[in-house]
Amino acid sequence: MPSSFKKNPRNTVRRLPSRGAYDRETIYGILDAGFLCHAGFTVDGQPFVIPTAYGREGDKLFFHGSIKSRMMLELGAQIPVCVTVTLLDGVVLARSAFHHSMNYRSVVLFGQARELVEPEEKDKALYCISEQILPGRWAEVRGPNANELAATSVLEMTIDEASAKIRTGGPKDDQEDYDLPIWAGVLPVQSVYQIPEPDPLLKESLEVSPSVLNAIAKQSG
Repeated sequence: MPSSFKKNPRNTVRRLPSRGAYDRETIYGILDAGFLCHAGFTVDGQPFVIPTAYGREGDKLFFHGSIKSRMMLELGAQIPVCVTVTLLDGVVLARSAFHHSMNYRSVVLFGQARELVEPEEKDKALYCISEQILPGRWAEVRGPNANELAATSVLEMTIDEASAKIRTGGPKDDQEDYDLPIWAGVLPVQSVYQIPEPDPLLKESLEVSPSVLNAIAKQSG
């Protein structure tokens, strides 16, 4: 497998191209740091953008949803799809309104999806999605039964083309604005897990699951 995606007119970063990246290590690193994406597709000339959870394995992304879901039905017909993932790292506060910005890591992916129909394939893909969201949780819970699998559509998308775009650093003001008595800098943004809230319908007092404790411990270093 090549270490980078080939640049073409569709995936090339045009605005501030110096922020673009096409190597798999960078792109897959961003994908592995999240689990929520937006899938864009067009049906009869009408564009749709739908948020959904995903899992990644190699150059494959997996999605799941109801067998009645429009997204799953349309993408299962192997129409072109564009998937985006954005991780917000900070709000960049400049001295002028014009130069405010954000620090972020984002990817744009292009490909087609196919529906997985074999129970073993579906089960493996659902495991991948679950582990992307919260590693270790799958082993703690009851797995999907035959009826649940039958009611769930699972798609596998091969990443054919991709690019990343990343912004880091502080504000870039006009030279004459640096003397203005206005605070400027970066307001960092981070998604963090908070104190777990037990389901009030728990039948007994149970310890918080290891997968949850591990996720909290990991973020605290």
